[in-house]
Amino acid sequence: MSSNKNALIRYKTLDKCLKNTYKQYTLEDLIDECSEALFEFEGKESFVSKRTVQLDLQNMRSEKFGYEAPIEVYERKYYRYSDPDYSIHNISVNENDLKAMNNAIQILKQFKDFSMFKEMNGVIQKLEDSIHSTSQKSIIHLDKNEQLKGLEHIDVLYENILNKKVLKICYKSFKAREENFLTVHPQLLKEYNNRWFLICWHKKAIYNLALDRIISIETDDDTEYIDKDFDADRYFGEVIGATVSETQRPQNVVFFVNSQHAPYVKTKPFHHSQEIIEEDENGTTFKICVQLNFELERMILGMGEFLTVLAPRKLKQRIAKSISIAHSNYQSQNTTAEEL
Repeated sequence: MSSNKNALIRYKTLDKCLKNTYKQYTLEDLIDECSEALFEFEGKESFVSKRTVQLDLQNMRSEKFGYEAPIEVYERKYYRYSDPDYSIHNISVNENDLKAMNNAIQILKQFKDFSMFKEMNGVIQKLEDSIHSTSQKSIIHLDKNEQLKGLEHIDVLYENILNKKVLKICYKSFKAREENFLTVHPQLLKEYNNRWFLICWHKKAIYNLALDRIISIETDDDTEYIDKDFDADRYFGEVIGATVSETQRPQNVVFFVNSQHAPYVKTKPFHHSQEIIEEDENGTTFKICVQLNFELERMILGMGEFLTVLAPRKLKQRIAKSISIAHSNYQSQNTTAEEL
């Protein structure tokens, strides 16, 4: 049993004893009560030390957990609450606390469809019912698209990563003509830009599989799982998004953003390596060190005419080509519109 669970059981037991006005409890009595309570939960002998109970009483008296319990010692040896109506379960909550709880609940509800949070559904509902009287509407809203294809795979993948199971996945990328069957060792679930990916070990490399392109998943109990001790921060540290190249080195990407939109890039950097090279009344020149990938290009194109890539030349040419094609598309649309 975890130490946190043990502490909660002890606090609950001490609370029951301290509010009992029909019996007197010495410190030794409280130790015995806590030891017995833990025995009932664990089913084995569990001795609680004198020091542990003394610290518990001290914590309950303090503001550490918000209890501030009125514990007193009378007749120089017995413990009780000076207020017979007090209980750690009757702690008052002010309006600000209720508002904070409400916003926390709204965040938790964003994850209600994940199996790992299903046990929390009842708790969340109880909390929501308890604070409903505040009529406080949510002031936090997270971006969520429940129509995304592939979300139905998250629970299965999560459980198999947790239990270190090898998977046989039927997968078909957008470019493939036919579906492929892959035996993979799942390591991590990755979310980027409201899209989910499975990071897994396949043959001799790390693969990135988009969940919306997974057709089916089966557990392979005959193959031994390979745990790569995957470090997500290190693996994704040199990229924007979820596409990582095993062979490509990160490059210095230099770009200029006009003065009107530069504050947006300053306050929400493209990458943790971002730094300012130069700044004047016309705008700001930034530099990031990342691999060149699709997500980077998509982010740059999303800034439209407000951003200009200065280096490297290869990326600059790609962006220029994309803008040129987009311009041609609009030109052809204008011609068609005039004909109609």
